[in-house]
Amino acid sequence: MRAMLLEAPRQPLRLVDLPVPKPNPEQVLIRVHACAVCRTDLHIVDGELTHPKLPLIPGHQIVGIVEAVGERVEKFQLGDRVGVPWLGYTCGHCRYCVSGRENLCDYAQFTGYNLDGGYAEYTVADNRFCFFIPEGYPDLQAAPLLCGGLIGYRAYRMAGDAVEKLGFYGFGSAAHILNQLARYHGRQVFAFTRAGDTQGQEFARQLGAVWTGGSDELPPEPLDAAIIFAPVGKLVPAALRAIAKGGVVVCAGIHMSEIPAFPYEILWEERVLRSVANLTRQDGEEFLALAPQVPIRTEVNLFDLSEANEALDALRSGKIEGSAVLVVD
Repeated sequence: MRAMLLEAPRQPLRLVDLPVPKPNPEQVLIRVHACAVCRTDLHIVDGELTHPKLPLIPGHQIVGIVEAVGERVEKFQLGDRVGVPWLGYTCGHCRYCVSGRENLCDYAQFTGYNLDGGYAEYTVADNRFCFFIPEGYPDLQAAPLLCGGLIGYRAYRMAGDAVEKLGFYGFGSAAHILNQLARYHGRQVFAFTRAGDTQGQEFARQLGAVWTGGSDELPPEPLDAAIIFAPVGKLVPAALRAIAKGGVVVCAGIHMSEIPAFPYEILWEERVLRSVANLTRQDGEEFLALAPQVPIRTEVNLFDLSEANEALDALRSGKIEGSAVLVVD
């Protein structure tokens, strides 16, 4: 099979030929049709997440068809269309797993980080951590739902229920998906982009944002909550200054640059600052059931598997509106 391989951090991926993997008793073999590109992939390739399996096939927003099943697999059959997310394995017995917080499992393994992922023609995945893809979503449009959607949904829920005015800092793959969910729930979206990114702001307005501006600006009125998708630490105090008393700021990324010191007064009055880590399988089931009801539509920018480095470069430089997706088959 063809695969894009990371052999060392801060080096381009290399197109290689590798044997098709064989599933173990709990795994399914998947013929990959599409794999969306995530900012977490950038953090891995750029060496900001420091303990990947090497060499590594990246990619954790995978859509494909089951071509073989392990002997203990009962959930899926040959020909089923499945999605593979970031969370690829948990132990099931640590204190986090037994308390319904498997996203924090001490022994978790992650697709495209500890486990080979979807920048390849085939991959294997633990069937217990795969999802059925809702009907009506073509492969290319479904792929971004598996991280931008799933982890974005967890961050969205952590913002709270009593939210009317919601800010998104960074308007990329996750924000363009969650913007649609927020509007479905009757919330007003305020979109913050890089200063001067008029094209990104126009994209947010087209998707229904009631206000757009640079991340160095304050919104016209205080927000009830804000979700930070951009991996920029200085946005934390900016978002705290933008929310009302009792508001919530959620840091949704897996990596962020250093957060600068800020005065206590912008956290005071019961403002909340929190992070989101990974996802649970319940998050996935809930979101994938909800997405067709909205219905959420993903805007995709297509690249061939062999163009994975170009896709990563485009994401790194902020040239992607919506989601970048590798077309594998």
